[in-house]
Amino acid sequence: MAKKALITGITGQDGSYLAKLLLDKGYQIYGTYRRVSTSNFWRLQHLGILDKVYLIPSDLSDTGSIIEALKISCPNEIYHLAAQSFVEGSFEAPVSTGDLNGLAVTRLLEAIRHNRPDVRLYFAATSEMFGDNHSTNRPLTENDFFNPMSPYAAAKLYGYWISRIYRKGYRLFAANGIMFNHESPLRGLEFVTRKISNDVAKISLGLSKEIRLGNLDAKRDWGYAPEYVESMWRMLQQSEPDDYVVATGEGHSVREFAQRAFEVVGMDWEQYVKIDRSFFRPLDVSGLVGDCSKTEKKLGWKPETKFDRIVEIMVNEDISRWRRWLTGERFPWDAPNQPSEMNVLTRALRM
Repeated sequence: MAKKALITGITGQDGSYLAKLLLDKGYQIYGTYRRVSTSNFWRLQHLGILDKVYLIPSDLSDTGSIIEALKISCPNEIYHLAAQSFVEGSFEAPVSTGDLNGLAVTRLLEAIRHNRPDVRLYFAATSEMFGDNHSTNRPLTENDFFNPMSPYAAAKLYGYWISRIYRKGYRLFAANGIMFNHESPLRGLEFVTRKISNDVAKISLGLSKEIRLGNLDAKRDWGYAPEYVESMWRMLQQSEPDDYVVATGEGHSVREFAQRAFEVVGMDWEQYVKIDRSFFRPLDVSGLVGDCSKTEKKLGWKPETKFDRIVEIMVNEDISRWRRWLTGERFPWDAPNQPSEMNVLTRALRM
């Protein structure tokens, strides 16, 4: 009998790629999504899997809603990816970020403890928990100290620790993936990498004249999202739950990302990039690079796609999207045949 997986936040970048991966492995997939006025299923549609997953509208601020999702899906594995995932946005909405990224994890763990204690849970932690002020320049491991510098990072750190507490206190299988930045053409436009690739595509096609960025010196460890979701699955196939850093071990600045993106289209980045102080955060982390030695040793996972190739993939995909738009085609997120909320819930209840 096929395993069942519940993915919270299935409509996001990671949720969509993970759903495709698990479908390819023979899983039956359920996913939760937020009730909003405009449905956001374009990533699932883009990957050709929208009609292969069972979607459940859910509210992570409501314990009853979480329990209902568990009852509908009866999962063997839960991948908790839903979050307010924009660091800059967490400064604008710190309370709601704390609730969604932190307290919601406790609601989910309580629902699991009382209803499905044998389920295996993956929690998407983040490299932002490390923050700044590390005395060493070496890549960071699972044993390095945390120093969050944003409401986003602080809330995620709560989720990380509460998962460990329930792991030890109640013997739940709760694994933490300490994910360093991972990008793809399915990244949201609010993230600097996708903002760069999208604006470079527009500039190369004569649709825009400049790109406005904030701190060009911020350095991150950028991997490829379709590969990173494989590590999530592997964490839940182990005999015991644990915490794992998922990273490439290489750091590149926003400046390097912009420079490489313009190189893809044969243009000089310095002619088009403008600094905009409004994009600077109240607190920013200067650099984050991870060491995934433990993940490679215990899970047999390591990154394959390098930085230059990731940038190239993203820029070329955005160029392709804008070219289709110029010929009158719709973007995938403009598709008129989005399923109604009632239809997707009915499909889930039929299982």
